[in-house]
Amino acid sequence: MHEDTALRLLAAALPQLEASFRHLPAYAQPAPAIEAMAAVMSKVAERMADNYPYFHPLYAGQMLKPPHPLACAAYALAMHLNPNNHALDGGRASSRMEVEAVRDIAAMFGWTSFLGHLTSGGTFANLEALWVAGQLAPGKRIVASEQAHYTHARICAVLGLPFRSVAADHRGRLDMAALESALQEGDVGTVVVTLGTTATGAVDPLHEVLALRNRYPFRVHVDAAYGGYFTLISTLDEEATRAFACLAQADSIVVDPHKHGLQPYGCGCILFREPAIGRFYKHDSPYTYFTSRDLHLGEISLECSRAGASAVALWATHQLLPLIKEGEFAQGLRHSREAAMQMYQKLSAYDRWITPFAPQLDILVWAVRAGSVAASSRLAHEIFAAAAAEDLHLALVQLPGRFFPPGSWPDQDNNLTCLRSVLMKPEHRDWLETIWSKLSQVANKVLAQQPLGISSVCAS
Repeated sequence: MHEDTALRLLAAALPQLEASFRHLPAYAQPAPAIEAMAAVMSKVAERMADNYPYFHPLYAGQMLKPPHPLACAAYALAMHLNPNNHALDGGRASSRMEVEAVRDIAAMFGWTSFLGHLTSGGTFANLEALWVAGQLAPGKRIVASEQAHYTHARICAVLGLPFRSVAADHRGRLDMAALESALQEGDVGTVVVTLGTTATGAVDPLHEVLALRNRYPFRVHVDAAYGGYFTLISTLDEEATRAFACLAQADSIVVDPHKHGLQPYGCGCILFREPAIGRFYKHDSPYTYFTSRDLHLGEISLECSRAGASAVALWATHQLLPLIKEGEFAQGLRHSREAAMQMYQKLSAYDRWITPFAPQLDILVWAVRAGSVAASSRLAHEIFAAAAAEDLHLALVQLPGRFFPPGSWPDQDNNLTCLRSVLMKPEHRDWLETIWSKLSQVANKVLAQQPLGISSVCAS
């Protein structure tokens, strides 16, 4: 945990900020009830201890990555003023910092001319993208893979847009034959391409989807909420590399700085390739847009009040760790990718585990070899719980049996519960032997307690 670092940074910068306002007349402030607040904070600390250790390398479960200590310090410093990045009079400095930080993200994808802003997270960023899609093609269908994030279907229901889920291939990516079949019906307005699905980290073949635009008229929205930053590294597999190389050709892109961007929650980002998209946001406010002729971010956002502190934290992080291909920031992504590949190689070498495919980013899934899908699913649950008891925190995911090699189970047509790890902390690479040792010990213990018919198959 980097709390001490963040607190030292904050303590050094706060007097400088306060000095900027010392010319103002003094005013009486109510005396803070330090003892009462300290008592409450003690209760807060006690309640917050009822959490998994998200910051620690032994937490390898969900998509939770510690924010950079500089981001925490910058966020806390900004909260001293609590800016609101809706209108410039509510967040003058932080709005300009948001514009600069978003420009950095757009440049990472090869865009210099665009429309974009930060959001409260990927869900709202995707909502804005699909809202614009509906404005551009009223009544046209939104299509996404069955492995795309569930919020796309939910967002379309909220917006009243027709939505269709199409099949994923055996590697969890958008199935191109299924997509073209949907396009042939002539009612598709937007195709959602996911670069880094939340279940398996699969990268949809963006390059192949873009090729279909030569025959069918549709927009391409890229949901890169999880995987977007991986465009900065060159160690992805060939298919993922080709997909990321085409990002600049998308019509809109979503990425979440609060995932791989080292930011506190919540911080998402929506980008549109065409600045003219701003016409759909056009509105007026009777009291918020009179302080400057410059753009107020509320004029290009569906959200009104937004935390200026998020923009300040992101801007500060970019100053320290620029979004440069193969740069210092990218090194952390490379380490996470290496950790996932090393873990995959270990799992593949042991007969007790079944690995469906190599990870494309830093998420990997695996199943327990057993006599049936039901038995495999049950063992996954038991290993998951036993690992948590030993402070190794994994995750569970339900996947189609067809993702796995044919003949893995007699009832392979069913879905099964698998183990899943998100190795998104750079430290995971150095802790991989410890993670593997704990997993092996837990698996040995769980499988040794199984009836002979199961344990003899799994314990090899």
